[in-house]
Parts: sequence; C-alpha cells; structure tokens
Amino acid sequence: MSETTLDEDVEIPLTDGAAAGMVTLVEGVTFCICGRSGDIRGSQEGLFFRDTRFLSRFELVVDSQHVEPLATHRPSPYAGTFITRRPPRSGTVDSTLLVVRRRYVGNGMREDITVRNLGRETAGVLLHLEIDSDFAGLFEVKEGVVRPREGVLREVRDGLVRLTYRRGGESRSVVITADPAPSTALGTTTSATTATVGWQLVVGAHAETTVSIQVGVEMDGVEVPPRYRLGQPIESSQPAAQLAEWRAITPSVQTPDERLATLLAKSAEDLGVLRIFDPDHPQRAIVAAGAPWFMAIFGRDSLITSWMVLPLDPSLALGTLQTLAELQGTKVDPLSEEQPGRILHEARSVMDVELALGGSNIYYGSVDATPLFVMLLGELRRWGLAGPEVEALLPHADRALEWITKYGDRDGDGFVEYQRLTDRGLVNQGWKDSADSVTFATGTPARPPIALAEVQGYVYAAYLARAHFARELGDHDVAEHWSAKAVELKRRFNEEFWLPDRGYFALALDADKKPVDSLASNMGHCLWTGIVDEDKAPSVAAHLLGPQMFTGFGVRTLASSMEAYNPMSYHNGSVWPHDNAIIAAGLMRYGFVAEAQRIALGLIDASGAFGGRLPELFCGFDRSEFAIPVPYPASCSPQAWAAAAPFYLLRTLLRFDPWVPFRQVWCAPAVPPRMLPLRVDRLHLAGSTVSIAVTADGATVKGLPDGVELISRARPPLTASSVRPVTKPEGHTGAELAIES
Repeated sequence: MSETTLDEDVEIPLTDGAAAGMVTLVEGVTFCICGRSGDIRGSQEGLFFRDTRFLSRFELVVDSQHVEPLATHRPSPYAGTFITRRPPRSGTVDSTLLVVRRRYVGNGMREDITVRNLGRETAGVLLHLEIDSDFAGLFEVKEGVVRPREGVLREVRDGLVRLTYRRGGESRSVVITADPAPSTALGTTTSATTATVGWQLVVGAHAETTVSIQVGVEMDGVEVPPRYRLGQPIESSQPAAQLAEWRAITPSVQTPDERLATLLAKSAEDLGVLRIFDPDHPQRAIVAAGAPWFMAIFGRDSLITSWMVLPLDPSLALGTLQTLAELQGTKVDPLSEEQPGRILHEARSVMDVELALGGSNIYYGSVDATPLFVMLLGELRRWGLAGPEVEALLPHADRALEWITKYGDRDGDGFVEYQRLTDRGLVNQGWKDSADSVTFATGTPARPPIALAEVQGYVYAAYLARAHFARELGDHDVAEHWSAKAVELKRRFNEEFWLPDRGYFALALDADKKPVDSLASNMGHCLWTGIVDEDKAPSVAAHLLGPQMFTGFGVRTLASSMEAYNPMSYHNGSVWPHDNAIIAAGLMRYGFVAEAQRIALGLIDASGAFGGRLPELFCGFDRSEFAIPVPYPASCSPQAWAAAAPFYLLRTLLRFDPWVPFRQVWCAPAVPPRMLPLRVDRLHLAGSTVSIAVTADGATVKGLPDGVELISRARPPLTASSVRPVTKPEGHTGAELAIES
C-alpha cells in the first residue's frame, strides 16, 4: 500500500521545465535555470526574480578549471544539490577533489559550496566565482533576443559585489556577499562584463571546507528580504516553514496504485512551491502559472487551478479571487485591453514594459477569466468557505457580469466573443491561445470576433452561480433574472453550436456566426459546466473517447482527422492534463463513469514517463504507436494546471460534490479497482477535515461538518430549468427554489 505523504523530501527530476540538461529551481516569483554543474552561462539560463534576470553568469572555477558534473538532486522544488568534481590534475587518472554545491532560491539565492579533499595529503585550492547580470526581461530571455543594456554599474568593495541597472526612475540591483569573505590576496575584480571573487583554501586530507554565498536583490533601491541568510539553518527559512505548513494540511492518500500515490505527492509539493504570497497580505496566496517562464499571476490559470484544489486548500481560491478583484479592470484601454469589470490575463513586473503583452505590466486580453471568476466564487460558496469574505466579493462578481453582457457580448447576440483590440494583443484569447488554435476542419483559421464553445459554458455557469447567491439572500428578482439568462443561453447554445450531421459541438462560431466545425476537446468543458443537453451528451462522450481523440494517455486537443492536426503542436493535437481533468469531470457529471475512469487511468499511467509528475502538456501520439507518452519540448514543469489535475481527477472519481449552504454533500465513489482499497484523509470542507475510505464493498465518509447530510449517490446533471424545493440555511425564510447546476 502506497501513501502520499509530504513528511519527507520528494525526489523530483531536475530536467523538467527547461531544455535537456538544464536544471530548474523555483520558489514563488523566483526561479533559477542552470546547467547540471550548477553553472549559469547566459542564453536561457539565469536567476530570475519578478520577471527580470538578476544573474546571467554564475560560474564556478576550481584551480583554473570548470567543475565537472557527476550527479544532481533536488530534495525540494526550491533546493538543488549539484555534485561535481575538479577535473583530474595533469598526469593523474582520478580526481581527488569533490565539490558539492547546495543551492536554495527564493527572493534571490544562497549557495553553499563544500570542497572535500578525498586525497591523502593536504590540498591547496583556488576557488573563483565569475558573476554578471544583464538585467534582461523575461520575454527577451525566453525568445532568445536579449538586447545589450548600456550602463550596468559593477561595484566591488570589501569583498562585496554590487551590479546595478537603472532606466528612468527604476533600478534593479544584485548584491553578492560571502562567508568567509573572499581572500585578500586574490581580491575581487571587475571587467566590462564580469565580476570575479576568489578564495584560497587549504583543505586537509579527508577533510572539507565550505564557502557560503548570498545573492540578494534590490528593487528601486529597496532590499527584498532574503529567504535565506548566511549563518542561519535552511530548515528555519521561510520557504521551508511554508512548505512544512503546506505538507501538514495536504490530504494524505493510501492506495495500492503506486503511480497515483507518487503523482499526488509530487503534485502537492509543486503546488506548495508555486504559490505567490502578497507582501501586503502575507496570509493571502495565489498560484503562479508555471515554471520557468510563467512565475506570475495569470487569471485563467490561477482560477482553474484553485478550483481543482479546493479539497486541498479552499483558502487558495479565496486568495486568488481577492487578488484578481483588486486588479479588476476599471477603464477602457485598447492597448492593455482593460475594460471595466474585466479580469486580467496576466500580470508582469518587467522594466521593459513595452515588450510585454499590450505594452503593459497588466494585460487583460482573456475572454474566459471573467466568467471563471464568477464561477469560482459560486463554487467557493458551495464549499462553505468564509461566508462574509465571499459575499464581500459579490460586487466584483456583478462588475464581471456587467463586462460579460456589455463588452464580452460584443454584438448583443447573447454569446461572448473576442477580438483583440490592437496588434499588440493575443490573436486567440481562450485557453488555447496560440495563433493557430481555432480553425475549421479544413484547417482554415476562423475569422474574429470568435465565440468559443467552452466560454459559453463558463458564462452559463457564471449566470447560475449569481442566481444561487441571489436565492440565498432572498433576492428573487435578481435570481430570476440570471436564471432566465442561463436558460436562454443554454437553449441557443444547443441549437447554434450543435452539428447534427457530425454529432458533436462546434469549436466556435466565427465572425459570420458560422460554426467552426473542428472536432476538438473544448466541448468536454461544456459537459463540465452543464450547458450540454442530456440527449446530446452520449454522442459527445463517444467522440471524446473515440480513436480520433483519445490517445490511450488522454484526450487530444484536436482530433487526428482534422486538417490542422499535429500531435507535436501546442494546441492542435497535443494532450493537456488539466484539459483532460476537466473533461473527465464533465463526463462523470453526465454519468459516463467508464469514460471518466479511462481518462484518469491514462493520465496516471502517463505520469510514470515524467518522473511521477504531469507536465503542462505532452505530444498526442497514440499509445499503440509509442508505449510511452512523447514529451513536448517546451512544456512547463512544474506547472499549476498540471499539478492540480491529479487532485481534480481524485475528486471526480470520488464523486464528491458539496453544497454546504444547503447542508448537503453528494459522495458516491466510482474508483477503478486497481486503486482499491483507497483512503483519503484531510479533505478540507467548511472548516472540517473529511476522510473517505473506499473498498470494493462500498465507501465510508467521516468528519462532515455538523448538520450536513451525506447523499450516497451521484449528483444528477440537472439543467437551469430544473428546480426543486430546498431546505434553506439558518436566517433564510420562505418557500424558495434553488437551481442545481
């Protein structure tokens, strides 16, 4: 029996998230990409903080030679150990000098370099670090088009190195200190491109010595408090404490399925480290989209991720909503695509803001983040979290709904469309946001404005969520208004997006309201939100699990029969774990148990080829052709959606569906036999911790909040027009009706 516990370090492959041979370490908005020796040598390597590269060179030279890598190890996502050696001296066969670099990233970096003499006589060692920064923006580095920056100031004083770049009223600095201080005899030197610090070490036979280096960062002359200070134990650092706290609340899962156990453990670890904490609200966390290039706030990514991990930490959803509410659009700006009520696409911190999307640190060009915001707020209420805090966000939900009906529905036809406002924005603004991701079956690109199928589902669910809030508050007129809009949207969606001759939903409607007839995974999201008529669901399920779509490891983004299909593309035939987790939830919602299980098992099997974790995406080749999933070269890992997907799959298989305000929880596990017996502890619900034990004979649920009724059957996929009397929470009166969505 395997168990997912985070009480011990989890071994994580070091080559995920970067090119082959590179190592990625990440903590919050800090990440480091380097080679297997630990050296940083430009190109896409570096130490990054808030979208700026603070170190572009950090090379260790021992006795005038670069160290040779032997092995790498990452005990946690923010810490890496690089086991290296000095090459053998001239005339000798073996090296007798082991060099171990222990690196910790977070608000800068700390590195402890231990030199161990394995020889039989005392060794004299000359150790140098060659350091530089180009202060390049993240986008330049990612695209390989770094522009030289004139005026980088390199200062050396008393063994301290400071590199500074100023532009206008902004400045960025990196400060390097060491213990012990660099050797006076070697000094600290600078050139036009490099600063060098050195140490003369005397290491006895079979002895070792350690040099510790701290890399600090400053923003506009203000020091960013370092996560690790020289002389202090790593175990007492803030990242270690936060990770320990995260481990303590993470659900534990016992199962004989070792792949599932490993996958859940590593996913939980990744999610813990991808969290970004607001300095002004230290207890508020939001998940960054993924390492290495997306360690920032992304509206869509953060909303979907926090939805998926509600059983793990509901407060993450609340922090996400509060942060996005503070950044909600207030004005019309064509460049950034900001509009009143709109939820952002991404927020960046680059100095060279003209290189960012829309030429702004905040870009709003997302068609789906705004309805997802309202959806998540409604779901959070269903989980019974923080009633007053959730209700305080209702005005932001109303502003979001106003954006949907005024700006999102550009032509007043009831559907939400997108079209970028300038050539600085994204061509496609749904989750498949690459430029070639919305095409007809013939491969012809759709012409904007484009109404995506899944976005109509999100809007439908947002309308229902707002209706639920109104009914709870006894506001019948508001409830009926949004209920009626949901009913009408569902009716028209099933009429205008359905392709009766194909038996599936169109990917989108184009500028002429012509159905974009590609067979794509987007319609699985429509099952998830419940906008699909029940009589159409069997055909949708059959297509999603048919040979054109299902690879054996997951559902492709685009069917193999489509002209634009390419299994090695980003969105036109690849497999995305988060997409599949949503599809599985939609299938289970409509009662397609075996189909949902096939997707779950396929993804769990796929994780074995990626060191026990799921990457952002992988290629869409069929399992019958290649027995292991083929990696997508530029896939982020760890990545928030992918890390959250296993927990959403687990919730789907448990068929765990709470509605705490009405004191009801549905739970009717449909767990594949290979996972049994299954026990899940520390599921978080309305301030309680719930345990679920599943065997071949049935399930037991313990720890539900007081007064909450357990309904031991699957929750039916009722539509907006399906209403029933309900028992109201305390403080509510009247024979009210509630819509089940």
